[in-house]
Amino acid sequence: MTYTVLRLLILVAAFALAYAVGVRGWLLALVAVVVAFAVSYLALPRQRDAATAWMARRAEQRAARRGREQTTVDSIAADDAAAEDAAFEPRRVDPPATSER
Repeated sequence: MTYTVLRLLILVAAFALAYAVGVRGWLLALVAVVVAFAVSYLALPRQRDAATAWMARRAEQRAARRGREQTTVDSIAADDAAAEDAAFEPRRVDPPATSER
């Protein structure tokens, strides 16, 4: 929650700064979003990591409540790789039978 609030405050500040500089129209929104993204990415790494850890814990809790094994990015990637390998595996073609004379 803290991370989201801080990012919104940075967005509002970037919007106000761009407006004060004289940027108007759709470019105002675009500049504010890009600047806010860059500033929040560089200035809030601890908050971002904490938010990521919190979301991961929530996902684990939800998976445990459902009684299912947690699906992870690694397991999804492994399933995709196996399907890809099966789809593009070269098919073995037997040569036609020849008769020897």
